[in-house]
Amino acid sequence: MTSTAEFDRLTGPLRRELLAHCYRMLGSAHDAEDVVQETYLRAWRGFEGFENRSSLRTWLYRIATNACLNALGHSSRRVLPSGLGPPSADPDSPQMPAVDAAWVQPMPGERVAQPSDDPERAVVSRESMRLAVIAARQHLPPQQRAVLLLRDVMAFSAADAAAILDITVPAVRSSLQRARARMRHLDPGTDGVIEPTDPRARALVAAYVAAFEQSDPALLSRTLSDDAALETIGSQIWFKGRSTCVPYLARHVLGTAGDWKMLVVEANSQPAVAAYRRDRTGTLRAFGIAVLAVTDTGIGQVAVYPSSALVTDDFHLPESLGLARH
Repeated sequence: MTSTAEFDRLTGPLRRELLAHCYRMLGSAHDAEDVVQETYLRAWRGFEGFENRSSLRTWLYRIATNACLNALGHSSRRVLPSGLGPPSADPDSPQMPAVDAAWVQPMPGERVAQPSDDPERAVVSRESMRLAVIAARQHLPPQQRAVLLLRDVMAFSAADAAAILDITVPAVRSSLQRARARMRHLDPGTDGVIEPTDPRARALVAAYVAAFEQSDPALLSRTLSDDAALETIGSQIWFKGRSTCVPYLARHVLGTAGDWKMLVVEANSQPAVAAYRRDRTGTLRAFGIAVLAVTDTGIGQVAVYPSSALVTDDFHLPESLGLARH
């Protein structure tokens, strides 16, 4: 009988990549974690009967992918505000009631970080985690989504992908062709996106943080690209273009110097910030997470998740940072 220690030794190293795979399928870190837990439970129960007819990795991906497909059969498509309608051109748009939608959620970088000795595959893996790509992929039918990920991201052969999904190799090829065409049409806008470790990205993120902490609209304007998008999860109103985003932030968000403190983190293979806002007592309280898409022309997308629980529970940061400095 296989011991728990032996099972963990063999399957443990695959956990992070399975979590990333399930997140790419589902668009929710919490749902992905649930599916991975289910995958390992099923794998443990069936491990004695695993006869090495496929690799252990392929077997685990079969369990995980089919669990994702089952979950997708009982859930709505996840979206960002930009997926609900056109942007507002009015920086003074009235506040609207919160929208009851299934939102694409961010994935903390530390939960899926894994070393790679293949730089090309590592780039593909990171690109496939970007928030805009996750949102665009939600438009694919679940099986096409699975085929695209198994073939183009995880680099499984057509035969292995067919075995994982219990379909034919021609069906895999057909689904892959359709999925690639659909993603080209959706165009998630990743052209020009630069890596978080790029010095240009670090400089732009540092300037973005300084603009908020110093309440400096002019500096903020210099960090954004001409066509920057600003969306707040929970709202159907979003903005596109520096000329709209900056006035909105200056009038309704920035406040005065010292109202904000930001800690740089990583989410979805992108720079992100954990935002803390000064409350009436002067204490900086966790406000939420903003995920940034940094391009060679500036910050092209800011996706704001106003959730203190996201800061504390998912990114494991403190609920407060003490009193703000004036």
